[in-house]
Amino acid sequence: MAIYLPSTFDEEQLALDELTPREIVAELDKYVVGQHEAKRAVAIALRNRMRRQKLPPEMAEEVMPKNIIMIGPTGVGKTEIARRLAKLASSPFLKVEASKFTEVGYVGRDVESMIRDLIEIAIDMVREEKLEDVADKAEINAEERLLDLLLPSTPTVIPPAAEGAIGYGTLPVQSESNSRTREKLRQQLREGKLDERIVELDVREKNMPAFEIISNQGVEEMDVNLKDMLPNIFGQRTKKRKMKVSEAFEYLIQEEEQRLIDMDQVTRTAVERVENSGIIFLDEIDKIAGRESGHGGPDVSREGVQRDILPIVEGTTVNTRYGMVRTDHILFIAAGAFHVSKPSDLIPELQGRFPIRVELKTLTVEDFVKILTEPKSSLVKQYMALLETEGIKLEFTADSLGEIANFAARVNEGTENIGARRLHTIMERVLDEISFSAPDLKEKDIKIDAEYVRKMLSDIVKDQDLSRYIL
Repeated sequence: MAIYLPSTFDEEQLALDELTPREIVAELDKYVVGQHEAKRAVAIALRNRMRRQKLPPEMAEEVMPKNIIMIGPTGVGKTEIARRLAKLASSPFLKVEASKFTEVGYVGRDVESMIRDLIEIAIDMVREEKLEDVADKAEINAEERLLDLLLPSTPTVIPPAAEGAIGYGTLPVQSESNSRTREKLRQQLREGKLDERIVELDVREKNMPAFEIISNQGVEEMDVNLKDMLPNIFGQRTKKRKMKVSEAFEYLIQEEEQRLIDMDQVTRTAVERVENSGIIFLDEIDKIAGRESGHGGPDVSREGVQRDILPIVEGTTVNTRYGMVRTDHILFIAAGAFHVSKPSDLIPELQGRFPIRVELKTLTVEDFVKILTEPKSSLVKQYMALLETEGIKLEFTADSLGEIANFAARVNEGTENIGARRLHTIMERVLDEISFSAPDLKEKDIKIDAEYVRKMLSDIVKDQDLSRYIL
């Protein structure tokens, strides 16, 4: 998944250089409750990246990232820690499940596709940053093109001083009245008075022919550029289209932005960023843990997938449509619950590439209370904001939050432990009646106390099989 930040990469790098591991942990604390050991591990890994960038090139080349394995049940913050870390570092970030991949020779995704996906994310990130740089210039250019459509320049004939003299012929020269009219139109355009007027615009055709490529290689490896082979099919033709001025202005801005961006530079920057600061979160690593059993069946490719992942983590060069990408300095964070397997079930070579192991703790009742209230966009704040759009002021008492947290912990113990995700299902149940009746309620100030929580959850408490109600 792509992470976009409003500032440019250089500004972000400057701010990041000043962040100590302690400050990185403090930033992560704003979004993730507890799990101090895991936060320390990722903070050190991020700081080591910054340290590496200050080394001489020959030494920097030798310093490899210390990849991390996070061990812990679902819903305790493994993915969130990695995602927030990537956002903090302005790094291209990809979350992918290891169970999606299959060994070469089986039908399924090949492991190199994770690098191709990461480079696409980086291209989008860099393009977004470049768009901000050229936004003002694109708007000015689009405005001029729109004014040309609304008030075409009238050619003025310049009489020749003599046959063959300079200036002989017809030139589009704006008269003073034409220029005044153009400025009036510009003012009206900026004030939105021309938004409903219809203009005719040359629009590129975007319809693509539908076809499939069936191959045991990736499309990038086929080394075929269809857009060059079939220029007339792939969007080179234009057609006249009538649209409102407001729509035409948006379209022209987009066209100017694409024209002003140097995609070669974007590609170079994106590849460099992936190679030096990319982060891949490899989830469900425990699902592929296991050696060959010799019994056949669906598990036979587990060790094969590990062997395919190994060179990517060790450092190799992957062919993508944007060129060759080296994976030597990409940071890999693996995660898994390891209920039925353990990290030592991974092949030794792969274990060796994940030297840092952190165990995430099961969430307690106190953790649940903090999760409900402390993060910037906590669940309680989200529900209060949602219902405020209906004019309802929702207030949770301290004892109501304690009751919700207690209930979440009890259900996690009695059924599958899904960590903090249990809070979502319980909060939905508690606020079910209010959410449904919100538009019709006369009383706009509602206080949620422990008694109300118990009342809304009483039916579930009576039933022994809680899993029938809370999935």
